Amino acid sequence: MAEKTLSLQINASPHIKSPASIQKIMWAVVAALIPAGIAGVYIFGIHSLYVIATSVISAFLTELIVQKLAKKPLTYTDGSAVLTGLLLAYNLPPSAPLWMAGVAAVFAIAIVKQTFGGLGRNIFNPALAGRAFCMASWPIFMTRWTNPRWFPDTISSATPLAVKKSLEITAGTAYHATYLDLFLGNRPGCIGEVCVAALLVGALFLLIKGYIKLHIPLSYIGTTAILSWLLMGKPFQADMLFYVLSGGLILGAFFMATDYVTSPVTSKGKIAFGIGCGILTVAIRKWGGYPEGVSYSILIMNSATPIIDRFTKPARFGAEVKKS
Repeated sequence: MAEKTLSLQINASPHIKSPASIQKIMWAVVAALIPAGIAGVYIFGIHSLYVIATSVISAFLTELIVQKLAKKPLTYTDGSAVLTGLLLAYNLPPSAPLWMAGVAAVFAIAIVKQTFGGLGRNIFNPALAGRAFCMASWPIFMTRWTNPRWFPDTISSATPLAVKKSLEITAGTAYHATYLDLFLGNRPGCIGEVCVAALLVGALFLLIKGYIKLHIPLSYIGTTAILSWLLMGKPFQADMLFYVLSGGLILGAFFMATDYVTSPVTSKGKIAFGIGCGILTVAIRKWGGYPEGVSYSILIMNSATPIIDRFTKPARFGAEVKKS
Protein backbone atom coordinates (compact mmCIF):
# COMPACT_ATOMS: atom_id res chain seq x y z
CA MET A 1 0.00 0.00 0.00
CA ALA A 2 1.47 3.32 -1.13
CA GLU A 3 2.13 5.91 1.55
CA LYS A 4 0.60 9.33 1.20
CA THR A 5 2.79 12.35 1.89
CA LEU A 6 1.47 15.65 3.19
CA SER A 7 3.22 18.79 1.92
CA LEU A 8 3.02 22.09 3.74
CA GLN A 9 3.50 25.28 1.75
CA ILE A 10 4.51 28.43 3.65
CA ASN A 11 4.10 31.74 1.89
CA ALA A 12 5.99 34.96 2.49
CA SER A 13 5.48 36.75 5.78
CA PRO A 14 3.71 38.37 7.50
CA HIS A 15 1.41 35.49 8.47
CA ILE A 16 -1.58 37.44 9.73
CA LYS A 17 -5.08 36.02 9.58
CA SER A 18 -7.66 38.53 8.38
CA PRO A 19 -11.10 38.35 6.75
CA ALA A 20 -9.92 40.96 4.21
CA SER A 21 -8.20 39.55 1.13
CA ILE A 22 -5.33 41.19 -0.74
CA GLN A 23 -7.65 41.90 -3.64
CA LYS A 24 -10.25 43.55 -1.42
CA ILE A 25 -7.68 45.76 0.31
CA MET A 26 -5.95 46.82 -2.90
CA TRP A 27 -9.14 47.82 -4.64
CA ALA A 28 -10.31 49.63 -1.50
CA VAL A 29 -7.14 51.74 -1.55
CA VAL A 30 -7.67 52.43 -5.25
CA ALA A 31 -11.21 53.60 -4.47
CA ALA A 32 -9.91 55.77 -1.62
CA LEU A 33 -7.52 57.51 -4.03
CA ILE A 34 -10.17 58.36 -6.63
CA PRO A 35 -11.24 61.67 -5.00
CA ALA A 36 -7.65 62.95 -5.14
CA GLY A 37 -7.42 61.96 -8.81
CA ILE A 38 -10.66 63.73 -9.67
CA ALA A 39 -9.42 66.82 -7.85
CA GLY A 40 -6.08 66.70 -9.69
CA VAL A 41 -7.75 66.49 -13.10
CA TYR A 42 -10.14 69.33 -12.19
CA ILE A 43 -7.29 71.52 -10.94
CA PHE A 44 -4.73 70.92 -13.70
CA GLY A 45 -6.77 69.87 -16.73
CA ILE A 46 -7.32 66.87 -18.98
CA HIS A 47 -3.64 66.06 -19.55
CA SER A 48 -3.47 64.90 -15.93
CA LEU A 49 -6.10 62.28 -16.73
CA TYR A 50 -4.00 61.05 -19.66
CA VAL A 51 -0.96 60.74 -17.38
CA ILE A 52 -2.98 58.72 -14.85
CA ALA A 53 -4.45 56.45 -17.53
CA THR A 54 -1.07 55.86 -19.16
CA SER A 55 0.59 54.96 -15.86
CA VAL A 56 -2.21 52.62 -14.72
CA ILE A 57 -2.54 50.81 -18.06
CA SER A 58 1.25 50.43 -18.41
CA ALA A 59 1.55 49.01 -14.89
CA PHE A 60 -1.33 46.58 -15.48
CA LEU A 61 0.02 45.32 -18.81
CA THR A 62 3.57 45.03 -17.48
CA GLU A 63 2.38 42.84 -14.59
CA LEU A 64 0.48 40.60 -17.01
CA ILE A 65 3.33 40.28 -19.51
CA VAL A 66 6.06 39.66 -16.93
CA GLN A 67 4.05 36.97 -15.16
CA LYS A 68 3.22 35.26 -18.44
CA LEU A 69 6.86 35.28 -19.57
CA ALA A 70 8.01 34.00 -16.19
CA LYS A 71 5.23 31.39 -16.18
CA LYS A 72 4.04 32.56 -12.78
CA PRO A 73 0.45 32.53 -11.52
CA LEU A 74 -1.39 35.51 -12.98
CA THR A 75 -2.26 37.93 -10.20
CA TYR A 76 -2.74 41.08 -12.23
CA THR A 77 -6.40 41.27 -11.18
CA ASP A 78 -5.59 41.65 -7.47
CA GLY A 79 -5.41 45.42 -7.88
CA SER A 80 -1.79 45.85 -6.76
CA ALA A 81 -0.53 46.77 -10.25
CA VAL A 82 -3.36 49.25 -10.75
CA LEU A 83 -2.62 50.77 -7.34
CA THR A 84 1.08 51.11 -8.20
CA GLY A 85 0.25 52.83 -11.48
CA LEU A 86 -2.19 55.16 -9.76
CA LEU A 87 0.21 56.16 -6.97
CA LEU A 88 3.01 56.66 -9.47
CA ALA A 89 0.86 58.99 -11.56
CA TYR A 90 -0.11 60.93 -8.45
CA ASN A 91 3.61 61.53 -7.83
CA LEU A 92 4.21 63.01 -11.30
CA PRO A 93 3.82 66.64 -12.43
CA PRO A 94 0.61 67.41 -14.38
CA SER A 95 2.66 68.23 -17.49
CA ALA A 96 4.64 64.96 -17.44
CA PRO A 97 5.08 63.40 -20.91
CA LEU A 98 2.95 60.30 -21.41
CA TRP A 99 5.96 58.23 -22.50
CA MET A 100 7.70 59.04 -19.21
CA ALA A 101 4.71 57.88 -17.20
CA GLY A 102 4.66 54.64 -19.19
CA VAL A 103 8.39 53.96 -18.81
CA ALA A 104 8.24 54.71 -15.08
CA ALA A 105 5.34 52.27 -14.65
CA VAL A 106 7.25 49.54 -16.48
CA PHE A 107 10.26 50.15 -14.24
CA ALA A 108 8.15 50.11 -11.08
CA ILE A 109 6.47 46.80 -11.90
CA ALA A 110 9.12 44.88 -13.83
CA ILE A 111 12.23 45.92 -11.89
CA VAL A 112 11.16 47.03 -8.43
CA LYS A 113 8.29 44.59 -7.90
CA GLN A 114 8.59 41.48 -10.08
CA THR A 115 12.38 41.17 -10.01
CA PHE A 116 12.18 40.71 -6.24
CA GLY A 117 9.49 38.04 -6.59
CA GLY A 118 6.27 40.01 -6.88
CA LEU A 119 3.78 41.28 -4.32
CA GLY A 120 4.88 40.62 -0.75
CA ARG A 121 8.57 40.31 -1.60
CA ASN A 122 9.55 43.73 -2.95
CA ILE A 123 11.80 45.74 -0.63
CA PHE A 124 10.89 49.22 -1.85
CA ASN A 125 7.58 50.85 -2.63
CA PRO A 126 7.32 50.43 -6.43
CA ALA A 127 5.50 53.71 -7.08
CA LEU A 128 8.02 55.78 -5.14
CA ALA A 129 10.90 53.93 -6.77
CA GLY A 130 9.36 54.81 -10.14
CA ARG A 131 9.26 58.46 -9.12
CA ALA A 132 12.89 58.35 -7.97
CA PHE A 133 13.80 56.73 -11.31
CA CYS A 134 12.15 59.64 -13.15
CA MET A 135 13.93 62.20 -10.96
CA ALA A 136 17.29 60.62 -11.74
CA SER A 137 16.59 60.20 -15.46
CA TRP A 138 14.51 63.24 -16.44
CA PRO A 139 14.88 65.91 -13.73
CA ILE A 140 13.77 68.72 -16.05
CA PHE A 141 10.39 67.10 -16.69
CA MET A 142 10.03 66.25 -12.99
CA THR A 143 10.55 69.86 -11.89
CA ARG A 144 8.42 71.53 -14.56
CA TRP A 145 5.22 72.53 -12.78
CA THR A 146 1.88 73.78 -14.00
CA ASN A 147 -0.33 76.26 -12.19
CA PRO A 148 -4.00 75.44 -11.61
CA ARG A 149 -5.85 76.11 -14.87
CA TRP A 150 -7.70 79.15 -13.53
CA PHE A 151 -4.42 80.98 -12.76
CA PRO A 152 -3.52 83.76 -15.25
CA ASP A 153 -0.19 82.08 -16.04
CA THR A 154 -0.78 78.35 -16.58
CA ILE A 155 2.50 77.44 -18.26
CA SER A 156 5.13 77.12 -15.58
CA SER A 157 5.56 77.83 -11.90
CA ALA A 158 7.09 76.32 -8.78
CA THR A 159 5.65 74.47 -5.81
CA PRO A 160 5.18 76.36 -2.51
CA LEU A 161 8.08 74.42 -0.95
CA ALA A 162 10.39 75.29 -3.86
CA VAL A 163 9.43 78.97 -3.74
CA LYS A 164 9.94 79.19 0.01
CA LYS A 165 13.30 77.44 -0.15
CA SER A 166 14.46 79.74 -2.96
CA LEU A 167 13.36 82.90 -1.14
CA GLU A 168 15.03 81.84 2.10
CA ILE A 169 18.31 81.20 0.28
CA THR A 170 18.34 84.35 -1.84
CA ALA A 171 16.61 87.00 0.22
CA GLY A 172 15.98 85.65 3.70
CA THR A 173 12.25 86.26 3.38
CA ALA A 174 9.36 83.88 3.89
CA TYR A 175 6.81 82.65 1.39
CA HIS A 176 3.21 82.60 2.61
CA ALA A 177 0.35 80.78 0.93
CA THR A 178 -3.07 80.65 2.52
CA TYR A 179 -3.86 77.46 4.38
CA LEU A 180 -7.11 77.19 2.43
CA ASP A 181 -5.20 77.18 -0.88
CA LEU A 182 -2.90 74.46 0.39
CA PHE A 183 -5.81 72.44 1.76
CA LEU A 184 -7.94 72.61 -1.40
CA GLY A 185 -5.11 72.26 -3.93
CA ASN A 186 -5.01 75.80 -5.28
CA ARG A 187 -1.27 75.56 -5.93
CA PRO A 188 1.30 73.89 -8.23
CA GLY A 189 2.38 70.35 -7.38
CA CYS A 190 2.09 66.71 -8.37
CA ILE A 191 -1.23 65.47 -9.70
CA GLY A 192 -2.42 63.58 -6.64
CA GLU A 193 -0.74 65.43 -3.79
CA VAL A 194 -2.14 68.96 -3.99
CA CYS A 195 -5.71 68.49 -2.73
CA VAL A 196 -5.28 67.60 0.94
CA ALA A 197 -9.04 67.61 1.47
CA ALA A 198 -9.59 64.84 -1.09
CA LEU A 199 -6.70 62.81 0.34
CA LEU A 200 -8.13 63.02 3.85
CA VAL A 201 -11.51 61.82 2.61
CA GLY A 202 -9.85 58.71 1.19
CA ALA A 203 -7.70 58.23 4.28
CA LEU A 204 -10.76 58.44 6.53
CA PHE A 205 -12.44 55.71 4.46
CA LEU A 206 -9.43 53.41 4.91
CA LEU A 207 -9.26 54.14 8.64
CA ILE A 208 -12.95 53.36 9.11
CA LYS A 209 -12.56 50.09 7.18
CA GLY A 210 -9.53 49.23 9.32
CA TYR A 211 -7.20 48.82 6.34
CA ILE A 212 -4.67 51.30 7.74
CA LYS A 213 -3.79 52.37 11.29
CA LEU A 214 -2.79 55.77 12.59
CA HIS A 215 0.61 54.71 13.94
CA ILE A 216 2.63 55.65 10.85
CA PRO A 217 0.64 58.70 9.65
CA LEU A 218 0.51 60.36 13.07
CA SER A 219 4.15 59.69 13.95
CA TYR A 220 5.28 60.77 10.47
CA ILE A 221 3.20 63.97 10.28
CA GLY A 222 3.81 64.79 13.96
CA THR A 223 7.59 64.43 13.65
CA THR A 224 7.62 66.51 10.46
CA ALA A 225 5.52 69.23 12.10
CA ILE A 226 7.64 69.45 15.27
CA LEU A 227 10.99 69.41 13.48
CA SER A 228 9.76 71.94 10.91
CA TRP A 229 8.69 74.20 13.79
CA LEU A 230 12.18 73.92 15.25
CA LEU A 231 14.38 73.91 12.16
CA MET A 232 12.63 75.49 9.17
CA GLY A 233 13.15 79.06 10.31
CA LYS A 234 13.59 80.64 13.72
CA PRO A 235 13.24 77.95 16.44
CA PHE A 236 9.67 77.67 17.80
CA GLN A 237 8.48 80.22 15.24
CA ALA A 238 8.45 78.40 11.89
CA ASP A 239 5.12 77.80 10.19
CA MET A 240 4.69 74.06 10.87
CA LEU A 241 1.23 73.88 9.29
CA PHE A 242 2.65 75.19 6.01
CA TYR A 243 5.15 72.32 5.91
CA VAL A 244 2.48 69.75 6.76
CA LEU A 245 0.07 70.89 4.05
CA SER A 246 2.71 71.56 1.38
CA GLY A 247 4.34 68.91 -0.78
CA GLY A 248 3.39 65.25 -0.71
CA LEU A 249 3.38 64.65 3.05
CA ILE A 250 -0.31 63.75 3.38
CA LEU A 251 -0.24 61.48 0.31
CA GLY A 252 2.95 59.80 1.51
CA ALA A 253 1.94 59.43 5.16
CA PHE A 254 -1.47 57.84 4.55
CA PHE A 255 -1.09 56.00 1.26
CA MET A 256 2.56 55.03 0.74
CA ALA A 257 4.31 54.85 4.09
CA THR A 258 1.48 52.55 5.24
CA ASP A 259 2.14 50.02 2.47
CA TYR A 260 1.77 46.54 4.02
CA VAL A 261 4.74 45.05 2.22
CA THR A 262 7.40 47.69 2.80
CA SER A 263 6.48 48.96 6.29
CA PRO A 264 6.97 47.30 9.71
CA VAL A 265 4.43 44.88 11.16
CA THR A 266 4.40 45.78 14.86
CA SER A 267 2.87 48.91 16.39
CA LYS A 268 6.21 49.99 17.88
CA GLY A 269 7.89 49.38 14.55
CA LYS A 270 5.30 51.48 12.72
CA ILE A 271 5.86 54.39 15.10
CA ALA A 272 9.63 54.12 14.69
CA PHE A 273 9.17 53.96 10.93
CA GLY A 274 7.02 57.10 10.92
CA ILE A 275 9.46 59.02 13.12
CA GLY A 276 12.34 58.03 10.84
CA CYS A 277 10.39 59.21 7.78
CA GLY A 278 9.67 62.53 9.47
CA ILE A 279 13.31 63.11 10.45
CA LEU A 280 14.54 62.36 6.94
CA THR A 281 11.84 64.47 5.29
CA VAL A 282 12.75 67.56 7.29
CA ALA A 283 16.49 66.91 6.84
CA ILE A 284 16.11 66.76 3.06
CA ARG A 285 13.86 69.81 2.96
CA LYS A 286 16.22 71.79 5.20
CA TRP A 287 19.69 70.81 3.98
CA GLY A 288 19.11 68.98 0.69
CA GLY A 289 19.18 70.54 -2.75
CA TYR A 290 15.67 69.28 -3.46
CA PRO A 291 12.81 71.10 -1.66
CA GLU A 292 10.74 67.93 -1.11
CA GLY A 293 11.83 64.86 0.83
CA VAL A 294 8.79 62.61 1.26
CA SER A 295 9.49 60.06 -1.46
CA TYR A 296 13.17 59.59 -0.60
CA SER A 297 12.51 59.42 3.14
CA ILE A 298 10.00 56.59 2.69
CA LEU A 299 12.31 54.70 0.33
CA ILE A 300 15.21 54.97 2.79
CA MET A 301 13.03 53.77 5.64
CA ASN A 302 11.77 50.89 3.45
CA SER A 303 15.33 49.55 3.52
CA ALA A 304 15.31 49.73 7.33
CA THR A 305 12.02 47.84 7.74
CA PRO A 306 13.60 44.38 8.29
CA ILE A 307 15.82 45.78 11.05
CA ILE A 308 12.91 47.60 12.67
CA ASP A 309 10.83 44.42 12.61
CA ARG A 310 13.68 42.47 14.15
CA PHE A 311 14.13 44.81 17.12
CA THR A 312 10.43 45.48 17.76
CA LYS A 313 9.06 41.95 17.53
CA PRO A 314 7.12 40.89 20.64
CA ALA A 315 8.48 38.22 22.96
CA ARG A 316 7.21 34.68 22.41
CA PHE A 317 4.61 33.52 24.88
CA GLY A 318 6.44 31.86 27.78
CA ALA A 319 9.85 33.15 26.68
CA GLU A 320 12.15 34.80 29.20
CA VAL A 321 12.61 38.52 28.66
CA LYS A 322 16.17 39.74 29.16
CA LYS A 323 16.48 42.57 31.67
CA SER A 324 18.87 45.38 30.89
